[in-house]
Amino acid sequence: MVSYKISVKTGDKKGAGTDANVYVILHGKGTKTSEQNLDTFFKNDFERGSIDTYSVDSDINIPEVQRIELWRDNNGLLSNWYLDWIEVTNVETGITSIFPAMKWIKEDNHYFFKHIDTCLPQDDPFKDMRMLELQTIQKDYQLQVKVPGLPAQVKELPDDERFSFDYKFNIGMKTQKYTEESKKLVMASGYDWKDVDDVKTVYTPVFGVPQGSEYFNDDADFGRQRLASLNSSLITLCTAIPEKFGVTEEMVKPFLEGKTIAQAMADKRLFIIDLAILEGCPAKSEDIVITCPFALFYFNNADNLMPIAIQLFQEKGTNNPVFLPSDPVYTWMLAKMWYSLADATYHQGLTHLNFTHFMMEGICVATKRNLSPSHPILRLLNPHFIYLMAIDFLGLGTLVNPGGFFDQTSNGGINAAFHLMRKSMEFWRLDLNGTFPESLKSRGVFEESVLKGAYHMRDDGLLLYDAIKTYVQKYVAHYYSVEGSMKADYEIQNWGAEIVKSRDDGGVGILGVPNNGHFETIDQLVVTLTAIIYTCSVAHAAANFQQYDEYSAPFRFPFTMHGVPPKDKSPVVIDTILKSIANRAELLGVMSITKVLSEKATQSLGDFEKQLIVDPPAIQIVDEFRQSLRDVGKRIDERNKSREHPYEWLHPSAIPNAISI
Repeated sequence: MVSYKISVKTGDKKGAGTDANVYVILHGKGTKTSEQNLDTFFKNDFERGSIDTYSVDSDINIPEVQRIELWRDNNGLLSNWYLDWIEVTNVETGITSIFPAMKWIKEDNHYFFKHIDTCLPQDDPFKDMRMLELQTIQKDYQLQVKVPGLPAQVKELPDDERFSFDYKFNIGMKTQKYTEESKKLVMASGYDWKDVDDVKTVYTPVFGVPQGSEYFNDDADFGRQRLASLNSSLITLCTAIPEKFGVTEEMVKPFLEGKTIAQAMADKRLFIIDLAILEGCPAKSEDIVITCPFALFYFNNADNLMPIAIQLFQEKGTNNPVFLPSDPVYTWMLAKMWYSLADATYHQGLTHLNFTHFMMEGICVATKRNLSPSHPILRLLNPHFIYLMAIDFLGLGTLVNPGGFFDQTSNGGINAAFHLMRKSMEFWRLDLNGTFPESLKSRGVFEESVLKGAYHMRDDGLLLYDAIKTYVQKYVAHYYSVEGSMKADYEIQNWGAEIVKSRDDGGVGILGVPNNGHFETIDQLVVTLTAIIYTCSVAHAAANFQQYDEYSAPFRFPFTMHGVPPKDKSPVVIDTILKSIANRAELLGVMSITKVLSEKATQSLGDFEKQLIVDPPAIQIVDEFRQSLRDVGKRIDERNKSREHPYEWLHPSAIPNAISI
């Protein structure tokens, strides 16, 4: 008799456990065991999130188990079962085989799992079974444009994509805690602010004091927000003053340290942000204004990016002046606040929601639809898709829905967000906007000598991009080492085709995929995969996790404003500023949601929630990636020691694997 140790991991999903009888047959080369019942009498096996281990005896000695056959009946009240993986060890030989599953096991269906089970479709000895499994998956993963003009998303949330029980429970508990605290504060103090210090009273121990909230009308801080805050991907080297921007040499002369505009441009010290995309953007009601501003910045000798001119609307005119740092103090402050509100509108609708959540969801659905669970590229991407569909499904139902968070707390509401998303679909490209170095180059800020020592998001982001790209290059080269294997891989070709196919024709409609999705070279696939992984991890972290710190400080980064933008340079009093910002209830509403959104609740980049990569050479590549991330972390730690304002947001330990919140 030979003993086998069999370990079974049940998924951490609601309803994942089973009371059914589970049977298994072990297969070797030309031989197999008899069926074995793994469920133990009077024992709660296969409970949600558990690992159960069994000892099975057999007359058949299989030194190394190659394949397992598994099925269950419908016995018991709880017969749903989500299987993560099975591990089998021949006790005599000591050889362990691992069988990834990651699927719901349906009653009376026989499932076959191969050891490691990672191969290209043309190399799979069970092609028919693989194709049938993929066809079944495609029934659950269907693409749909839920909001006209927006990205394609999953039609209905598949069971496999739902939050784990614990994760969903934690989100609900946190939201409830912050909501209850908000109600207490509003009941105790009312809606209106008495003075500037009154705003600070909402920063109770439950919420915490937002980082940076100590800055009040600080121009250097305003500049830093363009380089190391939520929306740091807009700053552009200025090579010409736009015709619509009414700034003149005389206006900005006092702020250029003796340089002319031309000299500042030649020295690569002048920068601009043009939010023209907001022109004509609808608000949630007709009496609310959304600006579409220009902002001009100068990088001074103290290595600070300083705002030197702001025009709140696109067309020059007497009612649309260029505001300057020399204007009355609160007039200049109010202009900056209205600029920041426009920045926030762009950030939430595009940088955060559309360019990470929604764009990546469509790619995620196409990945599940076209790549078999055995495909190595699915194994590569899956850790970076965890909870993406679930959080977007929740977001569309509670945050970006009529009367939801956006409508309650922002000037634009979902009208503005959806309008911007539609416009952005005309220009967003994976090989430009979604590829970090190319985005930097297009804005003239790729070189380290430009904004040297100040553009922390760029400097740290490039380290991470290079680490991810090297990881992807090694991984892809390992699986496509045979000449012609990529062209022969019909699953990866179908994947590329569906990603680029127009949304009107049932595809994802992503622009700028190399070779229009017909992957012929390793480099084409590497560029695509690197952009996806970087966006799902680094880009989302940069756009998401500072939301509480930024949006909870209404003088620095208002999420909503009352009244109308200034139309002239008349002096403004502090009371006007206080009446312009969100009232107590509105601010606490923003704080409650952004506090939850800003809390990292999943594992760090490279530390995958589910270990899908089990092929030994690929495991080595993953280990090298993890070491590379540790090295990046050390470099960022060293940089932060000499930075006046440390930037922790792109430290690898602070970046989750996926868009899971």
